[in-house]
Amino acid sequence: MGNKKNKNVTGVIYSTKKDYSYNLEDLDQEERIPSNKQDLRILLDRKKGGKVVTAITNYFGPLDELKSLGKELKIKCGVGGTVKEGEILIQGDFRDQILALLHKKGFKAKKKGG
Repeated sequence: MGNKKNKNVTGVIYSTKKDYSYNLEDLDQEERIPSNKQDLRILLDRKKGGKVVTAITNYFGPLDELKSLGKELKIKCGVGGTVKEGEILIQGDFRDQILALLHKKGFKAKKKGG
């Protein structure tokens, strides 16, 4: 299907300038949004087999920082989990504990759903 790197290229489609080159490096750099500007959502979800997981969504920033936050939350809760498709999944119902931890780290976070 083509080059995956060009999949998200938006804007310039064609240029008449012979010496023009599209800089893809700028697209790979994600802007870092400060934690107090992040508006995270914490929700309870059921995955395959009816297992309950706590999902943290709406994080905007570099993937390595999301993975680091996910690792820290897993350690603090003492359970397993993963970072997948831009969200953190923690095994079990830890909404209240995660909400307190995120507020302590300076994130704006809310519980979503029932």
